[in-house]
Parts: sequence; structure tokens; C-alpha cells
Amino acid sequence: MSVKKRWYVVQTYSGSEDSVKQDIERRIESMGMQNFIFNVIIPEETLVEKKLNAKGEEETITKVKKIFPGYVFVEMIITDESWHVIRNTPQVTGFLGSSGGRTKPVPVEPEEMNQILLNIGAIEKPKFKHEIGEVVTIARGPFEGFMGEVLTFDNQKQTVLVNIEVFGRGTPTEFSFTDIKEE
Repeated sequence: MSVKKRWYVVQTYSGSEDSVKQDIERRIESMGMQNFIFNVIIPEETLVEKKLNAKGEEETITKVKKIFPGYVFVEMIITDESWHVIRNTPQVTGFLGSSGGRTKPVPVEPEEMNQILLNIGAIEKPKFKHEIGEVVTIARGPFEGFMGEVLTFDNQKQTVLVNIEVFGRGTPTEFSFTDIKEE
């Protein structure tokens, strides 16, 4: 059984996210956990406001807002040791999805985490790797294993229109990029 790294949500005292992130990063280094704990992020968004100052001049004010206050996201492989390192970091109250009693937390679903990483600009939207007219195979869903010709695709929406054969007729069907088998 291969163990893979997953994203987990760590609960912190409100307002302590930055110090928890720094403490976890220090503990990774000092406790030699680089092979088990990989990334620590605090999802944030930058807000830009324009206001008039006392002189009536327009000022631009930039604020950084935490999207999930009180939470830090950690990409890691859960072992007793890595769990202990995070759980015993000062100002950490626990893992989201752990019922206590030393139970291991539930990881964030990859699709959900990818959307968060996309929203904060940590990753880019994937581009469709196939050409119009190319024959592709459907990897999941009710049409898994079906093959069809790519009619169009939309990199922004991450959808592709594939002409698959259903009941002996070509049927244009929309799929997500992730539904198409990687060759």
C-alpha cells in the first residue's frame, strides 16, 4: 500500500495562523520531518480599496484577508510522528475532521483543495492536453471506457465536448478535463 501526501486542515487559535505556520515550518526542520510534512499554507486574498483621504485625494488601500480564519492547511503524510509534530505545535487546537482520542484526521478532498489552491494562485488551471479531432478515452463516470472525438474544449471552464457513440449514434457530451484519461 503506497502512502501518499494529502492536505489536512489544522485548527488554530484565532489570529494565530501566521505564528502557527512559522512554528510548524521550524518544527519540520528541527525534527527532521521533511519527508512527511511538505507544505504549510494560509489561504489569503488581497483586497484593494480606493478611498478618499481627508484632503479629498483618492488613496489605494491594500488589505490581506484570511479566507479561512483560524485554520492552516498542511500537506503531509499522516504517521504517528507527523501527526504528533503538528498536533503538539503551540496554539494548534487540533485537526479538522478528527474526532479526538488520537484518531487520525480526514484529508481534504483533492478537487476541493485544488480549487482552494487555484483561488489563491498557488497553482494554475490545467490546460487541455488534446487537440480538436483527437480521439480520447473517458476515465470516469457513467461513460467510463467510452472513446470519442474531441469537438471543442474550454480551458477557462475546464470542460471538453466529446462526440461519443451511444446506441449507435454520435452524441456530443460534455466532460470535465479530469474525466478524460491521460495518455
